[in-house]
Amino acid sequence: MTGILAKLPAYVKGTVVKGFGRGSKELGIPTANFSENVMESLAGDTGNGIYFGLAAVDDSPVHKMVMSIGWNPYYKNTKKTMEVHVIHDFENDFYGSELRVIVLGHIRPEKDFSSLDQLIAEIHNDIRIAKSRLEEPTFKAYYEDPFLTKNSTNK
Repeated sequence: MTGILAKLPAYVKGTVVKGFGRGSKELGIPTANFSENVMESLAGDTGNGIYFGLAAVDDSPVHKMVMSIGWNPYYKNTKKTMEVHVIHDFENDFYGSELRVIVLGHIRPEKDFSSLDQLIAEIHNDIRIAKSRLEEPTFKAYYEDPFLTKNSTNK
């Protein structure tokens, strides 16, 4: 793997944009999407796959997250996306908000599924893995990283 995710942790921030609308509606797992500009600004190959880390939306507290980077083979996307599932129940959509994430680890490569139910089950498994891994002492200090505050200018 090359590019920004070749060496973790990786710091990414950008404005949340509308995606394909599948996360909440079809999957029951809402995602916040980074714009194509964020994808383009990342140097080199970002490394397709499923990652875990921490996220903050505007001035929200820090939450655990799972992020998919790639082509979403089940849906046969024609453009690469970065979709973040913030592991928290938000009352409203937050399109236009600033999303800051620290990518801390890799869960698995991107893969195709033969059914929507298989895809949903795998995403729920990814979420379980992320929750568990983010409890490891190795990652505790990142919950206080200044990058996750809205007024942060670092990284």
